[in-house]
Amino acid sequence: MPSRQFKHQCERYLMPVRLRKFIGTILIVVLVFAYALLANTIAVATLGNAPWWGQLLYFFLTGLLWVLPAMVIIKWMAGPKQQ
Repeated sequence: MPSRQFKHQCERYLMPVRLRKFIGTILIVVLVFAYALLANTIAVATLGNAPWWGQLLYFFLTGLLWVLPAMVIIKWMAGPKQQ
């Protein structure tokens, strides 16, 4: 069991919740913008002659795929687990 002094020292180095959420919000906005730009660039370069169902499948999957890195950012924003 960690001592109170060690726990107090660890709490000093933790990032404040408001700052963590601010940084996380900016990261999510940047992620969504960059991901949309990348996904659409790939679609324009490769899906020009694809059938409608191929385009539908591509945009469905890429529309959901950005959620995975966003979940990591949101978990980071929530901070360490409280014990």
